[in-house]
Amino acid sequence: MDDLYQQQILEHAKYPHNFGRLTEPDISHEEHNPLCGDRVRIELLIENDIITDVRFEGRGCAISQASASLLTDELKGMPVETAKAFSKEELLDLIGIPLTRNPTRLKCALLSLKALKAGLYGIDHLNEDDDDL
Repeated sequence: MDDLYQQQILEHAKYPHNFGRLTEPDISHEEHNPLCGDRVRIELLIENDIITDVRFEGRGCAISQASASLLTDELKGMPVETAKAFSKEELLDLIGIPLTRNPTRLKCALLSLKALKAGLYGIDHLNEDDDDL
């Protein structure tokens, strides 16, 4: 089963969904992982408290980029309050391979969620050790 999820990660990294920028986003926030240099910017268009469009840009490993692609697929049409409550467990379920034993890979996988939460809550920057996304 892990092979199927690994293939999904490689496909999302190579052909990411929702990659690019929005012309006039309501929310735009970038986070980075200084340990490996990965960067992810999440941009949201919000109408009536619903995420109507989402894009991301970034560079880094396959896991950070695939994670952003998978997350943006989930966010379209989602109420803002639901997006604020989106958990790291939900994102890790989307990724589908065990990463909890590898702290470096876990930070890569959660980078897009970190950018989303910081943007939604209007926080300048989340602490690197903040695992309570």
